[in-house]
Parts: sequence; structure tokens; C-alpha cells
Amino acid sequence: MFESLGDRLQNAVHKMKGYGKITEDNIKDVMREIRLALLEADVNYKVVKEFTETVKEKALGEEVQKSIKPGDLFVKIVKDELTNLLGGEEAPFNISGNPAILMLVGLQGSGKTTTIGKLANYLRKHHKKKPLLVACDVYRPAAIDQLKQLGKQLNIEVYEEGKKDPVEISQNAISYAKENGYDYVLIDTAGRLQIDEELMQELENIEEKVSPQEVLLVIDSMMGQDAIHVITGFHERVKLTGVILTKLDGDTRGGVALSVRHLTNVPIKFIGTSEKLDGLSSFDPERMAGRILGMGDIISLVEQAQEAIDEKEAEKTAKRLEQGKFDLEDFLSAMNQMKKLGPLENLLKLLPGAKKMGLTNIQIPEKQMAHVEAIVLSMTPRERRHPEIIKASRKTRIAKGCGLSVQEVNKLLNQFEQMKKMMKQMKNGNMKLPF
Repeated sequence: MFESLGDRLQNAVHKMKGYGKITEDNIKDVMREIRLALLEADVNYKVVKEFTETVKEKALGEEVQKSIKPGDLFVKIVKDELTNLLGGEEAPFNISGNPAILMLVGLQGSGKTTTIGKLANYLRKHHKKKPLLVACDVYRPAAIDQLKQLGKQLNIEVYEEGKKDPVEISQNAISYAKENGYDYVLIDTAGRLQIDEELMQELENIEEKVSPQEVLLVIDSMMGQDAIHVITGFHERVKLTGVILTKLDGDTRGGVALSVRHLTNVPIKFIGTSEKLDGLSSFDPERMAGRILGMGDIISLVEQAQEAIDEKEAEKTAKRLEQGKFDLEDFLSAMNQMKKLGPLENLLKLLPGAKKMGLTNIQIPEKQMAHVEAIVLSMTPRERRHPEIIKASRKTRIAKGCGLSVQEVNKLLNQFEQMKKMMKQMKNGNMKLPF
């Protein structure tokens, strides 16, 4: 997400940190690099021009001139302006209705049906209430079946009436939700072009009849600047309250995210962060600006940990470590907790200074994690609790049991011992442990 743009901006900003004073001359090259980085990331030209002019004006202002560390202040200016460009502050999400009605719209192929499943899952997880999915895409073959399959995977009910009128289906679904105690109604509409008059009129009719609290446009972030025309086209017909950007975990240049709010005044409310059904996050401009500039996003990391990690299990592991009793069973438990957080390489990118530490290019194959688990599970309970007893014959048996080599068993045992030493040092140095 924004990796190429982030690298370019970080390099440009880092140059400014080396100057004792900011002048017209030394800022010129830096601003040129920033401008090129944004343009290559497919940020709208008008947005780039306004952004760079504002940054330059503030960087040459009196406050910076008097600053002891003008380079640090320049970083803050760039971050603040990036935050403003992304929307300033997190946009409020209106779920005040009883039930709250949310309508998702978008082009065909934008990932709308999968996203509505993710959003229902997000609402249930974060607000502890009951969502109902409504199948109003009556045109695309198998669209209703796709939504029902998603509902089955998530254990969330899907309301459908086959190929009937989507306006009537949505009205009947709301009545059904009221009668059956649902808190949220999420309407999955058919994908359409913003120039398709008949289908756009249908959206207007649904909006008029059900009065949704939120009308969210799902859009593929890899579309580039065409996305702005799509957003504008939909917004002219239905009152969009927000955008959900999908595929931000892919090879996207990020220009759409940096242009949307400034050019359309429609806020980004959610971003797709993975293909999994929990791969949806609320969009926070300040946090995103920090991530682009390599400052990390510790808050997101902590939130993910709070959601995924079993607190009692984590406390138990921490206590055993404090008592010097950390063994391979604890190691396996901790590894399983970490797996719930998603790919480790994605988590490393949220750490401040990850780029400088060389953590952003680390790839940890799932197969490697599976090998570690297989080795530990091939041990007896006694061996897991007392790894020091694992000698040559035991290593051979464990290797055969998991279908791996003795070298790999040795490698794991050595890594475990190194980890134990490191944790002991952290504890003795009064460093807070990561669980």
C-alpha cells in the first residue's frame, strides 16, 4: 500500500532534515522530488500543484525560519498537508437508525458483493450488533448465490426474493429486519455504469424509498484517475456519504486515495486491506499519512492485537516467561496467537522506522510457519516442556514424524534458544514485552 510513493516521499523529506536552514534554493529540489513522486503515484495534477505550493509556502514561513530543527518541522508540515489531502480527520459513520440502513453501490467488478460481506462482519465485530444482508443485485448471474455463500461463511442471514423488483425487495427487507430484531440492513445493489440511465434511476428509487443513513460507493483503487469521474457520476445521482476503496493491499499507486476528498468532497470511510472477510478497516487520514511517511501505525497494530489475541492466554504466556518457564508449548501458543493477526510481513510495516530497519521487504511464507508448527506438534508433551532433553535420537524421530529434515529440527531448536535469551535480556533490561 503506497510503498513506491512512500519510499519517494521519505527520501525527499530525509534530504531536508540535513539542512540547518530552509531556503528557496535548497527546498527547490526537494519540492520537485515530492511533486514527481505524487504525479507518478497518479495523484491528480491540480491536487499535486496545490499540495506542493502549500507545503513550500509553509516551509518558508517565519515559524520554520526560527525553528532550531527546521528539517523536523518540514516533516510535520508534509505530514499535516498529506493528512488534509486524505480528508483531515476520520469521517463519522452514521449507524443511528433502528435499523440502520446502508446501501452499497458501484461498478461491476469493483468487489462490491465481497465488500458488503466484509462490512457486515466489521459491524458485527466492532459494534456487537446484528446485521442483515439484502440481495438486490437481480441482474448479474449468480450474484444472489454469491451473497448467500458469503452469508453462510460469516453466519449472517441473507434476505432475498429472487429476481423481483429491487425497490420492493429493499422495502420488504427493512420490514423483515424490524420484525426480527436486526440492527443493520446492508443492501447489495447491482453493479452499473454511472451513465446507465435506467439502472441509475433504480438507485435513486431505492434511496428515495428506504432513506439509507449511508450510501457507500465501492471502488477499485487500481482504477487510477478514472475513479474520480465514477465518484462524481454516482454522486450527482445519489447522495454518496462515503467511499470504500478496495485492493489497497495490492500493487496500487495510491493516487485515488490522495485525490478523492479534495476533488469530490466525498470522504473515504473504509479501505480493503486483504482478500479475507475480515480485511476491511476504517480509514483514518492521520494514520495513513504517517504510514506513507514511514512513521508507522502503532495504533492500528495495537487495535489488531486487541481484536485477535486471547487476553487470558497472553497473560498466561507473559507470567510463564517472567518465571523463566517459557517452553515450546508456550512458543506454539504464542505463534498461533500471532497467526490470527495476519501475515507477519504486513504487521512489520506498521512499525515506526520499519523501512530503515529493512523490515518492509521481509517475506515470511506460510509454509515456513506450518513447518515450525509441524515440528513442535511431532514432539511429545514432555519434549515440548523440556526441550533440553531433545538429543540426536529424539531429533531423528521428530523429523520423521513431521516429514522434515533433522537440520530443520535443529534450526528451530536453536532459534527457540536464541529467542529465550533475547526475552530474558528484555526482561532484565525492564523492557516491556510484546504480549
